[in-house]
Amino acid sequence: MGLEAKLSRNDAVIAVIGMGYVGLPLALNFARSGLRTLGVDIDPEKVSMLNAGGSYIEHIDAGRIAAVREAGNFEATANFSQLTDADAIIICVPTPLTKHRDPDLSYVINTVDALLPHLRKGQLISLESTTYPGTTEEELLPRIATRGFTVGEDFHLVFSPEREDPGNPDFTNSTIPKVIGGTTPACLEAGLAVYGRVCD
Repeated sequence: MGLEAKLSRNDAVIAVIGMGYVGLPLALNFARSGLRTLGVDIDPEKVSMLNAGGSYIEHIDAGRIAAVREAGNFEATANFSQLTDADAIIICVPTPLTKHRDPDLSYVINTVDALLPHLRKGQLISLESTTYPGTTEEELLPRIATRGFTVGEDFHLVFSPEREDPGNPDFTNSTIPKVIGGTTPACLEAGLAVYGRVCD
């Protein structure tokens, strides 16, 4: 069954890597939409707190986390092997500025390298981390291609820059306009289908 069919039947699994102020609310929105959602983070304390229904981010109410945990739609994990279950993997890891004011891509690259062994055909990979134009095709695509996958056929690759205004109740990541770029037209269609679940 294809990604769009899985989404329409609520059978798709979404994984969001990076449970910070961008990734966590996005994961909660997918979970609230009825999709099984994995929140992936390398910090075991964050994972434990999320699975207990707690919040470590001031503007994210613990009740939102507890609700999707109780519904069975959200699980936090540090285990990258669970990414094999995901139909869409969204990367929301930090890209702090270097001393030269360029984005430090080491978190993004390390994340992609860690998920490579767990990729399978049919998945969508989306980069949301703040970075410079070309990162998706210059850094992510060649790494994923080492698996022998063809973009737009075996997997979909999109870039959709994060859009968070932390703590602003008037503009959430569901209501701020979303930009999505696909490596191929098929990638764009898949990206629109995934983000259409959580964006107005």
